Amino acid sequence: MFCDLVDSTGLARQLDPEDLREVVRAYQAACVKAIARFEGHIAQYLGDGLLVYFGYPVAHEDDAQRAVRAGLGIVEAMGQLNTRLTQERGVQLAVRLGIHTGLVVVGKVGGGTRQEQLALGETPIIAYRLQDMAAPNTLVISPATFQLLGGFFACQPLGMPLLKGQAQPLAVYRVLYESMARSRLEAAGSTGLTPLVGREQESGLLLERWAQVKDGLGQVVLLSGEAGIGKSRLVQVLKEQVAAEPQAWLTPCQCSPYHQHTALYPMIDLLERVALRFDREESPQQKLSKLEGFLVQYGLPLAETVPLFAALLSLPLPAAYAPLTMSPSSRSSRPCTPS
Repeated sequence: MFCDLVDSTGLARQLDPEDLREVVRAYQAACVKAIARFEGHIAQYLGDGLLVYFGYPVAHEDDAQRAVRAGLGIVEAMGQLNTRLTQERGVQLAVRLGIHTGLVVVGKVGGGTRQEQLALGETPIIAYRLQDMAAPNTLVISPATFQLLGGFFACQPLGMPLLKGQAQPLAVYRVLYESMARSRLEAAGSTGLTPLVGREQESGLLLERWAQVKDGLGQVVLLSGEAGIGKSRLVQVLKEQVAAEPQAWLTPCQCSPYHQHTALYPMIDLLERVALRFDREESPQQKLSKLEGFLVQYGLPLAETVPLFAALLSLPLPAAYAPLTMSPSSRSSRPCTPS
């Protein structure tokens, strides 16, 4: 991934060198935070640009997704940073980002005490060209990266430009936002799934246990096995089988490697996506109104429960509600009872 600050020359004309240094430091700190969250590796600081690797020195099965999430995180961080910089220094920053996936050779380059571990090959060059063609505060990716995203992101085709130094045009995409899919099966649902073959016995066992639940015999099923043998698909089959039954509410909760430091993330995700149906375009005030309506439906006292749920969902609390004074552990253990 290449990330570059837009119009840094104009910024240098507008600010004296000391102020410019502080602005660039703030920009770099915001980028570093977003990149570190997804375990990217900053290979070089190129003035006001950054060269970032995903897959080296630590590899993950989803490095393309991690790179895109980091890029979107940087764009979001710029919006938050600009709120402060506008008040303090009267400037606003914008970035361009480009991502390409491919083979490289990583090794030491340079001489004497000036040696660096750099990725050599066509891949970083294409990433740089993609960054160069991106509009301010946008992320552009190559078709190689696009194929690895698996439906987890909404992307806009940008045509097939001929990048500088390339012999053939390249289909490029702008990443708009992360989709609501939380699993590979959800992401693949829009394109359809192949039939499940050879799992009749396991599917029958799950449906048998479900029938016992409906008869009043509570059941717990532990489904375990090697990665890739179809555990999630079996759960999906059960969900499809019983979805039409009025008493069923099957909504898997999933942990995420991207939210390791967010307490109760599976429950937060469940509330936002399923119970409250938050939309990405809604304002915090609109989301708070949805929360109040949801709590009223269940007869819960708003004065006590809204501050609890607002803190859990990171929503600003209006002055009409008393702020929470209890510790985080006390909040998570406090029962909510209907009035």
